[in-house]
This record gives sequence, C-alpha cells and structure tokens, in this order.
Amino acid sequence: MTKSLYIAEKPSVAQEFAKALKENMGRRDGYVESENFVVTWCVGHLVTMSYPEKYDIKYKRWSLETLPFLPEKFKYEVIPSVQKQFQIVSGLLNREDIGTIYVCTDSGREGEYIYRLVEMMAEVKGKKRKRVWIDSQTEDEILRGIREAKDLEEYDNLSESAYLRAKEDYLMGINFSRVLSLKYGNAVSNYLGTKYQAISVGRVMTCVLGMVVRREREIREFVKTPFYRVMANMEISGRPFEGEWRAVNGSRYFQSPLLYKENGFKERKDAEHLIGELEENQPLQGVLEKIEKKKENKNPPLLYNLAELQNDCARMFKISPDQTLQVVQELYEKKLVTYPRTDARVLSSAVAKEISKNLNGLRQYPLAGPYLQDIQASESYKKIGKTRYTNDKQITDHYAIIPTGQGIQNLRSLSDLSVKVFETIVRRFLSIFYPPAVYQKVALTINKDGERFFASFKVLIDEGYLKVTEYSFTKKKEESPEKEQAQEEETSCDTEFLETLSALKKGSILPIAELAIKEGETSPPKRYTSGSIILAMENAGQLIEDEELRAQIKGSGIGTSATRAEILKKLCSIKYLSLNKKTQVITPALLGEMVFDVVNESIRSLLNPELTASWEKGLTYVADGSISSEEYMGKLETFVTRHTRNVIGLRNQTALRSCFDSAAANYKKPSSGGKTSGKKDGKKDGKKAEKGNQ
Repeated sequence: MTKSLYIAEKPSVAQEFAKALKENMGRRDGYVESENFVVTWCVGHLVTMSYPEKYDIKYKRWSLETLPFLPEKFKYEVIPSVQKQFQIVSGLLNREDIGTIYVCTDSGREGEYIYRLVEMMAEVKGKKRKRVWIDSQTEDEILRGIREAKDLEEYDNLSESAYLRAKEDYLMGINFSRVLSLKYGNAVSNYLGTKYQAISVGRVMTCVLGMVVRREREIREFVKTPFYRVMANMEISGRPFEGEWRAVNGSRYFQSPLLYKENGFKERKDAEHLIGELEENQPLQGVLEKIEKKKENKNPPLLYNLAELQNDCARMFKISPDQTLQVVQELYEKKLVTYPRTDARVLSSAVAKEISKNLNGLRQYPLAGPYLQDIQASESYKKIGKTRYTNDKQITDHYAIIPTGQGIQNLRSLSDLSVKVFETIVRRFLSIFYPPAVYQKVALTINKDGERFFASFKVLIDEGYLKVTEYSFTKKKEESPEKEQAQEEETSCDTEFLETLSALKKGSILPIAELAIKEGETSPPKRYTSGSIILAMENAGQLIEDEELRAQIKGSGIGTSATRAEILKKLCSIKYLSLNKKTQVITPALLGEMVFDVVNESIRSLLNPELTASWEKGLTYVADGSISSEEYMGKLETFVTRHTRNVIGLRNQTALRSCFDSAAANYKKPSSGGKTSGKKDGKKDGKKAEKGNQ
C-alpha cells in the first residue's frame, strides 16, 4: 500500500496539515506519520545557489579578468545549517512506499522555488506530484486545497520564473557588486577612512536606494517660495467665515505674471495693491453670485493588500514593514487572516459567494458584533460579488487580506500589537459591506467689484462606512485615519451653519468685515517613511515618464509583496539607509549616497524604476507562458555582459571625488580613526555584497 507525502514550508504549517488529515500521527525525527499519510516540512530554504568559487577556485579572488561571470549550468548546494532536515525530506521523497507527493509550501513564486530546489537536489523520480494552493490555514481551506490539488506540472511556468528571478538576482549581484567594488571600492573606503568597502548592488535594492537619495536631494535643493493670498473675512448670522480670492476668468489679474498660481501673488505689494483697489469702493461688501448645493458620496476603500497594510501600520503603530509582515504572518498561521503576501485589494468571485462564512465566524469577535447586525439587516453581503470589491481580473496568486472568521480564540495568546493589526484588518473588511459616507456640500462664489471670492463647506450627514472605522485603540478626540482623509479639502462645519448657508439666495449682500493677506510658502517633498516607500515600490510604474512603457508595466512595481520589506531591512542593515524607529522616516546614510553616485556614474539604469519594473514584468510573462525562459535568460546575460564590460572600461574614479564631497557636506565628519564601516578582511564584506542581492 502506498502513502501520500505532504511537504510544508515550515513545521507550524505541517502541524496544521497533520491536524486537518485527522489520522493518528506518530511523531518521528523531522516528520509525522500515520497509516496513510506522512507529513514533513522544510525550514524555509533548504537549498541555495553556490558561490562562484564552487565552479572554479579562481573565482574566489575578485578580479576584473574573471568578469563577467556567466555559468552555463548553475550549481546548487544544501545549506549546512539545515543539512539534517534536508536528508530527512530527501529520504521521504524517495521512499518506495510514497506514491503521491503533495506540495504544500506557501502558495506563491517563492514557495514554489523552495520545493523545486529540494526536489531537484533529492533527484526525485517516478512520483505522482500534486500542488496544494490555499489562501488560509483553516481546516476547511486546507481540505479544499488537498481536494482540488492540481498536477505540479501545471505550475512549471511559475517554477521557471522563480528560478529566473534567483538567477537574475545572483548574476546582477555577483557581477555588478564585484565590478563596482573592484573599480570604486578603494575610492569609497579611502574617502571614508575604512579598511575595505565592498559595494553591494542589486536589481531592486539599488533602485530603492535611488528613490530615497533622489528624494533627499530634492528636499536639500528645494527653495521655499513665499506667496500671498487675499482673504475676505465675512460673517452670516454672527458666524464668521473666510472667502479666498482667485484670479479666475473675468478678474483683472487673470493669467497675470504677478501670480503664484491663481490664488496668490508672488509679492506682498501686489496683494496689498489688490486690497487697496477693492477698498476704494465702500461699503465693503460682496454679492452672492452663485451658490451650489450637492451631496457627495465617499465609498469605503478597497481591501488591504500587504503594501497598503504595511503603510497603514507604519503610520498608525510606527512599525517597520518587516515587523508588519511578521505580525500578519503570525495572524495567518493562527488561522485568523488569509494569505498575507498578496498584491490584490479585491475578492475573487468564488470567495465572494461564500463570504457569509467569514462574517458568521466574526460573531465570536466582540468588536465586530454591532456591525455584523447592520450587515445582516441590509443583506449587503449577498451583493458583494457585483461591486468593485470583487474582481477576478485583478487577482494573480491570491485575493486581498481578510479575516477568515476562524481562530478568534487565538487572539488571547497574541501581543497587543498583533491584536491591533487584526482589528485594523477586520474593520477594513467590514467597511466594504456598508454604504458610502454622505456629505452635504455648499460652495459660495462672492463677487466684489468683478473679483471673486470662494468659500466651500461640508458636513457629514450620514457616516455610512465611517461608522466602522472608530478604532478601539485611538483616543476619543482623535479622528480615525479614514475620517481625516475624508475631511481634507473643504472646511468642515456643523449642520446648523450649513442650513444657514443653504438658506442664502443668489444676489444676497454679504458684508465684508476685513480684507486681509494670508502669507504661505511652498513646501518641499516629504521624506519617505517605511510605509510610504513600500507603496512607492508597489506603484513604481507610475514614476515612469514614457507613456507607452508605463502602460506596458502597469500594475508591476519593483520587488514583490513577499520581498519588499526584506529589501528595505537589508538597505538599513548595510548602512545605506537610516530608519528612525520612532517616526519610521527613512533617510540615506553617507555611504548610501556615495554608492548612489558610484552607480549613477557607471550603471545608471540600475537606479531607474523602468528597469526593475520591466524585469519584474518579464518574470510575470514567463509565469503565464508568454515568453520562454530561454528568451528571458538571453536578455539577462546580454544586459549583465554589456554593463559589466562597460564599467571595466570606465576611468572616472577621480571625478567621483566632487560627488562625494557634495554628499559629505550634509553629514557630520566621522570620529578619528574613521572605522565607520568595513572590515579588515574584504572577503567577508564581499560575500555580504554578493549574497541575497535583489
């Protein structure tokens, strides 16, 4: 009799599969076994790509003569620290009584890669292989995944794209890190006063570095420009309000070069001149030329994907994207939420049909109780499949992060932070079943001697989904983030004042108490936070100026939901970027700016989102079978060869000195001794520069 083998990505997941199979499992070393099933696990990656010296000892010494390094056949090896578990898994995969292998690693490109490497190294042959693809670790979902498991061959294209991504990171990391370190490492280390400085670059990380450095330099170079707005202070029924002058069509200043935009002057004297003109005609009053009354609906936002959740957690809880991923991964493993590494912000139609199960399960969650009653009464969940919150075309591997409605009892064992993050996910989920928030708006146009003043007001008349956004962990006086965002544009007022405004008639005379100047100034761009940089990485395609290319890579950012947090973490760990843990604001370090300048003068395209996003799109094309892995590999090798040889031919080390000086002027000088980074032995740093570059 043959048995089925289930292989998960980590022990905790294997445990859930073992429970779901409902057989008496006996514990063994590195696996569990019953009469019909064997369940084992990896511990993340068991196999990795070999360093160049494993191909030939000559590659151990970094040398321009051995570049570019482009192996015809890639070598792999078992990671020494997990050798024991690999041997166990390998033995099970090849055991004679194992008839079918169920691959249960994480449902995505990286999970696929973890298993395929193990299978390749174990030299598995003659086994039936099935792929289990699940969106949560609930028992029902695990059993559905097993029941609907497809032949592993159906995921061969995904596997190809995973191998190619690793090869891409490997070849770019090794060749570009080596060539840049050999050409510019001494220039950087001499400038910093360090013994040795390897230059670590990669397809994704260098692009992110470029985004942060460019933003910082924009801020430094920004010159504040003052501008002067003319305001009319008025009142209605004893209630004061302001009207803002704008140089619209009909104004004597329409399209005047004196203006800073249409609502202000570049010079104070010109604003004073306008006031003087308007004050000549007394009494000081305006005529209500136009009154607009309308209702405005604000819909609930789309559901969370990982990037949106990381951004909100950085803003609300001041935690890094890496910490957010750890928390939501824990929630996933506790069966509380669906798969976290997703780029989708919508539901699949299949999930939408069964969404009542998720809602019913949340009845055990006290905070959800009142909202579930509303949803049940409106029966809005029955129509969710026909709304913008359900769209199969916007889903690749997984739908949005939502609560499963299960595992609620596990909340008791979680940290306070994890509980808050769960609440955040639940509230976003429940809000999509609520109607829009409704605002009543009134806009006034007031004419004073041919010049027009504008005032607009709004009041929330039906809170709709905003009812759900009253977080338990925010102070009562604080507005929820959703309410804050909803009230950015117009002046908020109370219902009574809005009624007073609404009663006004066209032609009404409005006394002006005073014409005043309100001085303002232009603001520099904001620094990235750990959350906003993740969103910027996800939406990097929007930074591309070329319209055709932007359309081509629409929806393809830099990195993936699974890798972005790790990339940011690495940039901080190698001292290219600095992260303020209290504010989550990201700034470049001097070393990071110097590496930016090196890359900018040698392989500039590495800094551009166009390159990274187009490579990412190429991997997607491989995954869906649009292009072959051979075609992709050919383009990759050509790119690496061309740029490596180009750098070897450059003679620009001396010219970089002025770039370094310019950057260093913004940093404190290192203390005497200059041992700010680097090691006596360059080999260690060299390996770091090569390993794991993205």
